[in-house]
Amino acid sequence: MVRPGLQDLEAVVAVARKSSFRAAALELGMSTTALSNAVGKLEAHLGVRLFNRTTRSVSLSDAGRLFVESVGPALQEIHGAMDAARSKQAVPTGTLRINSYATAAREILSPLLLEFIRRYPQVHIDLVTEGRLVDIVAEGFDMGVRRADLVPSDMIAISLGRPQRNVVIGSPDYFRQHGTPTTPTDLLQHRCVRVRLPNGALLRWRFEKDGEPLLIDVNGPMTLDEASLTRGAVLEGVALGYVIERDVRDDIDAGRLVSVLQEWMPPSNELCIYYPGRRNPSAAHRAFVEMARELAAARNGTKYGTYSPTLPVTGGSA
Repeated sequence: MVRPGLQDLEAVVAVARKSSFRAAALELGMSTTALSNAVGKLEAHLGVRLFNRTTRSVSLSDAGRLFVESVGPALQEIHGAMDAARSKQAVPTGTLRINSYATAAREILSPLLLEFIRRYPQVHIDLVTEGRLVDIVAEGFDMGVRRADLVPSDMIAISLGRPQRNVVIGSPDYFRQHGTPTTPTDLLQHRCVRVRLPNGALLRWRFEKDGEPLLIDVNGPMTLDEASLTRGAVLEGVALGYVIERDVRDDIDAGRLVSVLQEWMPPSNELCIYYPGRRNPSAAHRAFVEMARELAAARNGTKYGTYSPTLPVTGGSA
């Protein structure tokens, strides 16, 4: 019998982490059939069933739990050795997996991601956008992109110097028909687009004045689970929206949308790229961090050569 390989072990650990063959296959970049075959081959080699499978769920068997608890750390050691070898590359190659949310991804696409692959054509960027916050280490990502206040404290973070500010917007027609709110509490009498967060909670609109925060639970005719869809509903005059200003700046400048309650909007956190500390980062990882720092320095109007020692970071060490 052919001995199991590294890919077979990674398949089992991925299925255990995701509790789904389909999700694990997507993460590993292989078909569900190939993943199932890899797990089945390993189970046949071991002579035990590693997973309990039903049409609705996948869970580790007792034998599978013991196996993953032993194999997981060993795989980390193997990947650490591979990273150490890759760190000696003269030319960056391989894949960088980055987790972001849609607005942030649009923000960094041209100045960072596209410029990076132009500069390093042998590196592949695998960008995953989603609203939920994920553990980038557990989910197999090299880096994440989030607002500074959402970056875990044990991560190294590079501030890109571009605050994400929220605004309350409406169409001119809406304000002609329903009037203009002058304080956040006025919103309770208005039709507003509600947004459901990835954890199932409804987003409360946050305001601030003289250092005092205020959260408003708005009401309205529509609830969305993707904040970027708000713009379309607001343009149609259906309701007011609470969105990131950069997403609607062109609409405001063109007069298609009107921003209100500006004096109540709190200062926003800057956008950050973050990653775990690594003893032997790959050449591609190092090159990407270098470019992110270059971009941060350019946006802050400093010379990159003198920027690195004062790089704004949170948690860990480079």
